[in-house]
Amino acid sequence: MRAMVLRRTGERLAMTELPDRAPGPGEIRVAVAACGVCRTDLHVVDGDLPDPVLPIVPGHEIVGRVEALGPGVADLAVGQRVGVPWLGHTCGVCDYCRRGQENLCDAPLFTGYTRDGGFATHAIADARYAFPLGEQGDDVALAPLLCAGLIGWRSLVMAGEARTLGLYGFGAAAHIVAQVARWQGRAVFAFTRAGDARSQGFARGLGAAWAGASEDAPPEPLDAAIIYAPVGPLVPLALRAVRKGGRVVCAGIHMTDIPSFPYRWLWEERQIVSVANLTRQDGIDFLRAASAAKVTTQTTRYPLARANEALDDLRAGRFDGAAVLVP
Repeated sequence: MRAMVLRRTGERLAMTELPDRAPGPGEIRVAVAACGVCRTDLHVVDGDLPDPVLPIVPGHEIVGRVEALGPGVADLAVGQRVGVPWLGHTCGVCDYCRRGQENLCDAPLFTGYTRDGGFATHAIADARYAFPLGEQGDDVALAPLLCAGLIGWRSLVMAGEARTLGLYGFGAAAHIVAQVARWQGRAVFAFTRAGDARSQGFARGLGAAWAGASEDAPPEPLDAAIIYAPVGPLVPLALRAVRKGGRVVCAGIHMTDIPSFPYRWLWEERQIVSVANLTRQDGIDFLRAASAAKVTTQTTRYPLARANEALDDLRAGRFDGAAVLVP
């Protein structure tokens, strides 16, 4: 198999020939058809996240076909199309797992971070954490749903019943969430970098009621705001944009430091909450909602060997929607 391998954080990925692996007990081997390139991959490569298992194959928005079954796998079949997300394994015995909060498991494994991921021709996955995808839809179009969509969905659920919803950072996750939110009847307000007319037009094209700079005040108070950009100074800006009792959801796995701000911006029962990982139930619920909402993804394709270019383009914001590697 071929894979783009990260040997040291801060370095470029290297195309590497690796031995084919047989799946172990409870595992499957997946022939990768497409793998999305997520901002979390940037955080892994750049060293923003602590203690990756190196060398590592990044990538956790995997769409592919089951090629081999390990001992004990009975719920999937060879040839079946599956999706493999960020959360790749949980212990099942810690307090969080027993309470149905497997996203907070004390001993998890994460695809493309602590176990090899999908920037490769093949990947090994825990069969319990592979979602059957059916045969509807294109592999490349489905790939961003496996993280941008899933984390976006969890952040949308945590935003509660907000009817006016702000989205800070209009990238892969926001362009999916905006469609689901509009389908639910919410009004979407998109916040981008100042002067980013392209992203603002992209947001309006997906049904946003308003699009402007992150520093701008929306035309009406927000019930909730979700921050996808890993930029700590957006937190006080979002707090100032939400109404009394409003909620600010920080959806990223990494964010720069949040600056100090006056207590009065938080007062009147405003809240700041964070999103951590996902659960398998999130995946079931989201994939059902995405189908009902007829979510479409805007993607830019790259061959596997150009994974570094895809990461560079993501870092620089050179495309709308999501990048997807095709082996």
